[in-house]
Amino acid sequence: MAIPSDNLKTNYLQMKKYLFVVVFFAELFVGGTEVRAQSVGFYQNPVLGGDYPDPSVLRVGKDYYMTHSSFEYVPGLLIWHSTDLIHWERIAYALNTYVGPVWAPDLVKYGDTYYIYFPAGRRIWVVTAKSPEGPWSAPVDTKIQGFIDPGHFADAEGNRYLYLSNGYTVKLSKDGLSADGEPVQNYAGWQFPKEWSTECFCLESPKSTIKNGYFYQTVAEGGTAGPATAHMVVSARSETPFGPWENSPYNPIVHTDSRAERWWCQGHGTLVDDVNGNWWIMYHGYEKYFQTLGRQTLLLPIEWTSDNWFRVPVGVNSSGNLPLPAGAPFSADAGLSDDFSGDGPGLQWQFFKQYEPDRFEVKDGQLLLRAEGNSFANSSPMLVNPADRKYEVRVEYTIDPETTAGLCLFYNEQGNLRISVDQEKFTVFNQQSAKIREKNTLGNHGFLRILNDENEISFYYSADGKSWNRVERSIDATGFNHNIFGGFMSLRAGLFAFGEGKVRFDNFIYNKL
Repeated sequence: MAIPSDNLKTNYLQMKKYLFVVVFFAELFVGGTEVRAQSVGFYQNPVLGGDYPDPSVLRVGKDYYMTHSSFEYVPGLLIWHSTDLIHWERIAYALNTYVGPVWAPDLVKYGDTYYIYFPAGRRIWVVTAKSPEGPWSAPVDTKIQGFIDPGHFADAEGNRYLYLSNGYTVKLSKDGLSADGEPVQNYAGWQFPKEWSTECFCLESPKSTIKNGYFYQTVAEGGTAGPATAHMVVSARSETPFGPWENSPYNPIVHTDSRAERWWCQGHGTLVDDVNGNWWIMYHGYEKYFQTLGRQTLLLPIEWTSDNWFRVPVGVNSSGNLPLPAGAPFSADAGLSDDFSGDGPGLQWQFFKQYEPDRFEVKDGQLLLRAEGNSFANSSPMLVNPADRKYEVRVEYTIDPETTAGLCLFYNEQGNLRISVDQEKFTVFNQQSAKIREKNTLGNHGFLRILNDENEISFYYSADGKSWNRVERSIDATGFNHNIFGGFMSLRAGLFAFGEGKVRFDNFIYNKL
């Protein structure tokens, strides 16, 4: 792709139709870490507890849609819907095929079609749909290789492009499904002070906003994990989509300044305006000491300055009380329990790497899960995404002979905790190693429970789901995170079945404690 000519850049300089007035929300009165506003209510971060990293959010009229990285979990590219940026409902999965770990996507609408561009296996893929609820197309390989974190935009003439990692831009075909030329580098990022404690420079996740006659890139730098102060959100603008780029005087827009803060590694932001003309940035961060929960979804207000830059208002931070975007009451229900009364498992469930729809069936209020393999290396667990520091998961089971079933807290094949049951024994495992066994006196039916008390894990079984027997072994799960095991994932709760036959699971319960 050639860099646009001077005449083309001149045309962009004349594009003023994007100018419009934005009125920031009611006055802010700042006191300590609390933000008091003329609003009927407040919210506190996270707006989505649990591992929903690299959020990409889109407003269509009065509706907001969001997706995020799904990494090794399938189905992937979970689509959320909201009417106020605070309350989110799962509505669909956009990817039912495993094409590799799915990193930072970009959800956009162009014409009458929705697109999600995403990297997997160092390639850029795209899926399309006429509605966020789907059906979504099979993934299409755009043939763009060696980059991650695409960000889509279109110019006034209908030409379509992707911003890519490391400051590159590539032109797309008219249908948006393939490259039309080679990527060209035209942005070098913002150089943060060398003495800052970061993981890497890592210019990633460019997202595009067109406003006030400028093209804005909102990018991430500093590395997504590592030290608490590593990650950040950075902004730059240009009068053309191809540069030259001017870095914001307010950089970094979002950053963890000290490991004493509640939210670590804050970064990877997407700008969105609400129905009242206010602006927000949605991004992610780890909670201090609770990296096991993954990168949780955070939201902060944005104000535009008189010289057309954007920033988080002075005194506002991610740990305070913040005025609600639409004045609705705040709710933190994770929605992870499942009584298996529907036609299939709820949208809270995902598998790890392997997705075999013929392996499970929901029937008569039970989940029938076919057993296979003898470990997580050859038998994928069925997982939900915990949202809380303290929670329990419980389930009723009925096992066939030659079957081992159980509850797990799962990071990956190497990093996991579980309690299993077969015809002879209950066993607690830590990282594939059996730690303690107790004789099974319950037969083929009973109840299992895992309690996660701020990363201190304990295991239970029961004959009736009321009187619980604790297995005499607690495990500290603090280290089950990316900085130890890699992969950018989280410690998830779920069900598994090894061996032969089937397991009948009833009434999976997730309780915040």
